[in-house]
Amino acid sequence: MKRLFLSFVLASQFVFAQFTDINIVKEIRTKDKGLVVSAHPLASEAGAKIMRMGGNAFDAVIATQYALAVVYPQAGNIGGGGFLVGVQSNGDKFTLDYRETAPEKSSKDMYLDKKGNANTDLSQNGRLAVGVPGSVAGFFATLKHAKLPMEKLIQPAIDLAEQGFSLTQKEAGLLNSELDAFNQHNRSKTVFQKSSTWKQGDILVQKELAETLKLIQKYGAKGFYEGKTADLIQQEMKRGNGIITLNDLKNYQVVERKPISFMYKGNEIVSMPLPSSGGILLAQMLKMSGFENVEKYAQNSTQAVQIMVEAERRAFADRAEYMGDPAYIKDQTAMLISDEYLKNRWKSFDKNTATPSFAVGKIVAQPKESTETTHISIIDKEGNAVAVTTTLNGLYGSKVVVSGAGFFLNNEMDDFSVKPGVPNMFGAVGGEANSIKPGKRMLSSMTPTIVLQKGKPYIIVGTPGGTTIPTSVYQSIVNVVDFGLNPNLAVNTPKFHHQWLPESVMVEKNFPEATVSDLEKMNYKIERVSQIGRTEMIVIDGNGNAVAVADGRGDDSVAVE
Repeated sequence: MKRLFLSFVLASQFVFAQFTDINIVKEIRTKDKGLVVSAHPLASEAGAKIMRMGGNAFDAVIATQYALAVVYPQAGNIGGGGFLVGVQSNGDKFTLDYRETAPEKSSKDMYLDKKGNANTDLSQNGRLAVGVPGSVAGFFATLKHAKLPMEKLIQPAIDLAEQGFSLTQKEAGLLNSELDAFNQHNRSKTVFQKSSTWKQGDILVQKELAETLKLIQKYGAKGFYEGKTADLIQQEMKRGNGIITLNDLKNYQVVERKPISFMYKGNEIVSMPLPSSGGILLAQMLKMSGFENVEKYAQNSTQAVQIMVEAERRAFADRAEYMGDPAYIKDQTAMLISDEYLKNRWKSFDKNTATPSFAVGKIVAQPKESTETTHISIIDKEGNAVAVTTTLNGLYGSKVVVSGAGFFLNNEMDDFSVKPGVPNMFGAVGGEANSIKPGKRMLSSMTPTIVLQKGKPYIIVGTPGGTTIPTSVYQSIVNVVDFGLNPNLAVNTPKFHHQWLPESVMVEKNFPEATVSDLEKMNYKIERVSQIGRTEMIVIDGNGNAVAVADGRGDDSVAVE
């Protein structure tokens, strides 16, 4: 295991100048110290450093998110949105919804052609795909739970953007792979485009982004939603077919919501409510597999996987039919997670064969592949815990960089049901409940989750991965609670995923072949994929000993206070 770059630990102030040696730490064990797990070592260190300066978990999560907007531009952002689940040391639980919203000029049929066919290219790429960003408003809404001023929390990100940082091999490869898309969707050249190939060790400097962050530092949320940055966003809209207005930006509001909370094996699960489907799906899947006492089987055994796949199938069928922005639909969460409803849902389970998807929901079109978001898990020495999942939706969002401001805009409009029955880029099928309306928040799969044991944080967990997010969080919790795996194994053991449609079950390429063979004999169609998600987990035992694990599937890293 690599050690933390020593100057990170010893520095008395933030000095992030052009790092040429980014060291990744995959696991840290500690007691009475704060821990940060995120998708990038520099972002994790930014959060940990803030705690060393006297900040708490909420200070740290703000700093980490700003830093990710610089060092992890494919998903970290100020041009997207997210969900936060927080548990304070006094036991208070809350969530913040800073999901993007549909612009006031949006309409239900805005992505349909003259023949009524869905044009998903428009909902996934370019300026028309952009929802009104919520991230910066979310950071300021988090501030009331923090201890330090925003001026200090944003400074590490400014330093990283101004002075530059070294690209890892994976980051360089991603920038190279998306060059054609950047060229297609940007009128002027951005810092993410270069004539030669990006290589590991290249320094990415983002002067325009640094100036945008300084405006936020100086003027607060108005430094993003009004003034120069808002003008630059509107000008970017006018360069194509974008519809976000200055009013859309000025009127954006964060919503504080009551968490979904339910008991599982003596533990309280605290997760995100609608417009995230994640908390509902998690409750449904845990409860349904609980009917079969999944803990009596071996982890990733045929019996355990079949039970969990069938729980996933039924939950995702409900997602398509019932879930959307609770301000625009009848919120049926209580019914969907009730034991009575789920026991009836589970009656069609057959331990000897796959349940056809048509038996649990109406069959519609076939899906597309998923991309990524990013997650942060944090605990501080006072016992405050926070789980945040934030996103641009697709890889680098809409591929559009705001000229003069230096940040990517999301393509979150694709998370609406562009046309009922037509799957989005993650393959999720939706209906009228998730149709487009001005001001509405699109349905999400993000599942930031905190598990409490005797009222204290026990597991803090989340992951990117589109529709694979709820199933990965589900499996990670079951791995710890039911199968007794240590946190490292719980995160890094091979995962699987099913989402009702298509019929296939995705498994990582190193998944046990004996289980795959058995499932195929039971009429399951198996699809092998390179990886599913990148889970960030912290587990704290009853004595206060904490283990933080960053997923081995990426450059994710842990930092300690």
